[in-house]
Amino acid sequence: MKSVRNVLLLAVGLLASASSAFAQSPSTYPTKQVTIVNPFTAGSVSDLLARILAEKLGALWKQNVIVENKPGIAGTIGAAKSANDGYTLISTSNGHTIIAALNQGLTIDPVKDFTGITLIGSVPVVLIVTPELPVKSLKELIALAKEKPGTLNFTSAGPASSNYLAGELFKQTAKIDIVHVPFRGTPEQLTSIMRGDSQMSLAFMGNALPFIQSGKVRALAIATKTRNPALPDVPTFAEAGMPEYEYDSWFGFMAPAGVPAPIVKKINEDIASVLKLPDVQERWKTVGALAVTNTPEQFNAIIRADTERYGQLLKAAGITPK
Repeated sequence: MKSVRNVLLLAVGLLASASSAFAQSPSTYPTKQVTIVNPFTAGSVSDLLARILAEKLGALWKQNVIVENKPGIAGTIGAAKSANDGYTLISTSNGHTIIAALNQGLTIDPVKDFTGITLIGSVPVVLIVTPELPVKSLKELIALAKEKPGTLNFTSAGPASSNYLAGELFKQTAKIDIVHVPFRGTPEQLTSIMRGDSQMSLAFMGNALPFIQSGKVRALAIATKTRNPALPDVPTFAEAGMPEYEYDSWFGFMAPAGVPAPIVKKINEDIASVLKLPDVQERWKTVGALAVTNTPEQFNAIIRADTERYGQLLKAAGITPK
């Protein structure tokens, strides 16, 4: 009787394993709603890109794909601690790579607790200033900042945002003393500059473009190798006299660590196919983004390298976890 019972238990175990394997099979994924966590506010670049992809992936997968805005570190922590079954993803920026350097006692590891799926885009940043600031060029701005150390400020969409990194890198590269002023999101920081409450930002081109064109903010330089056709009169940092300033603001999709590799591969391939669609390419342009994809392995390598690079940058700036 004992041997029969053991055989039955083994059979039940094998059936359970087979059922689990089937549930995780890339040929059947997804079989229910997929949630994309976005740790930034509605209207941010990360949010806009995620919503476009959610719409297209939902149609492709014939399942609901929703974007859930959870601004701040809480959103990232929640995503990391979600079930590693592929039904919770996170759409984030390269600001993700500095959360450990900024937050003391962090309960997650931004590298080890996530697996990269793919890059989805790269968005150039443009240095903008309030029109009230008496500068017309990058050199004049740097000269003013050196003349009045600690009095000018730069805004960002929060301490873990991509444009915070861009601003801190600019501060160190130019060797100027400017103060960081974080805001809850992108719309708030741009409004502050338009009102003259803040002086400058390394803003995403897509967000800043209409305000540059309307004269509500002034653009001094763009962090690209060549001028952007949408801003033909705005010089690159190299043309403006700072060739050493280089910054690539990327956006990408990740999943909690431990999601089966076949599922990660399927999501990667499906996102890549969506990004090739002409209407998606056009919608990316409206945000000022360039569609970019890579393999999970390549993306994981970028995450590790940027975590090391920007961690050293913040350490050099005297910034410690709080």
